[in-house]
Order: sequence, then structure tokens, then C-alpha cells
Amino acid sequence: MHLDIFEKQLKKSGFLSIAGVDEVGRGPLAGPVMAVACILPDPFLINGVNDSKKISPSKRKSIYEELIRCVSFGVGEASVEEIDQINIFQATLLAMQRAIAKIPQKPDYLLIDGNKLPSTSIPGKAVVGGDALCLSIGAASIIAKVIRDEIMENWDKKWPEYGFAKHKGYGTKEHLEALATWGPCPLHRRSFSPVKEWASLVR
Repeated sequence: MHLDIFEKQLKKSGFLSIAGVDEVGRGPLAGPVMAVACILPDPFLINGVNDSKKISPSKRKSIYEELIRCVSFGVGEASVEEIDQINIFQATLLAMQRAIAKIPQKPDYLLIDGNKLPSTSIPGKAVVGGDALCLSIGAASIIAKVIRDEIMENWDKKWPEYGFAKHKGYGTKEHLEALATWGPCPLHRRSFSPVKEWASLVR
């Protein structure tokens, strides 16, 4: 299956400004959830775009550098506090709404990774596994992944004992051991298990 089949079909139906939207960071125990909405230029000449999880970090960064030079994109974020307050699913939709609102070029159709559309007046389609099926969603996933990874690497400088630069907030063995030793820091999602189990050790 060609990754641009969704976009080609939509353009035949008259939609010319199609934004792919994806999020990164639903699963980690710490850090924000990030979303990116992006519109690809036509023609789109960058090779190797796919689900960001299927691309090596070095290749992902290289493609990211190419993407940000030629796509119109917006970045949205939902904070740790928002995740704990409204839950990760709603926070993800909120981050997507914010990303869509920040695209300099207003889209006339949205392709969303997942099974639910965020609240918006723009027509769209939710595509399960869209980051591996739609070119524009795959591009959004790469941009979002690189941006979030850099955020977690920067936070690692403040809380190096947790290893955020290495695992980016995911629940690795190293991360769980650090939680058991130090308890959660302000970057941790206290609504997530096992973070809440160590809340008495708040830093």
C-alpha cells in the first residue's frame, strides 16, 4: 500500500490542504503528550517517511530536519498537570486540537492517527495505525517524536537520576528502579500506576 493513497483520494474529492495529525507520549510515566499537525507540499520529495517508531533515531532526526524545512506544521502539547486532571486520552485530543490550531496554513481536511477525532469544525477521518498508513500522519509522527525526545533530554539535565534522556519517560526497568528510590519528581504523571504507588516519596 502506498502511504499517500489517502491523500490522493482526498485530493480527487476536492480537498487540497490535508493535514496529518499524530501524537507522541501517551504511554510514558513522565512528561507531556505532544501532537503535531502537518500539511505536506505537493510534490513531496522526502523519502523514508513512516511511523516514527519504525525508524532509527539517527534516520528519524535526518528526516525531521528535512520535514521542518518544507512542511506547514503546528505543535500542540498537553502538560503533565492536564494529563492528571483530565486523563491521558482527553489530554491527547487536547494536544491535537492545539496542534491543528497552530498550523500556519489552514487545512480543509484532517487525517488523524487513532480512532477518534478531536473536537474541530474541520472535516476529517480517524485512521487506526495511521502513522504507518498515511504519509502526512507519518510525517507528523516523526516531527512530534523528535520534539518530545528533545524535551525529555533537556529535563534530564534537571533530574538526571531518572534517566529521562535514555528512556524518554517510558516505564523501563531503570526508570522504575529510580522511582522506587527517589519517588516521583514534578515531571511524573501521578495518575499513572506505578507513579502513584511511590507518591509518598515526592521530591
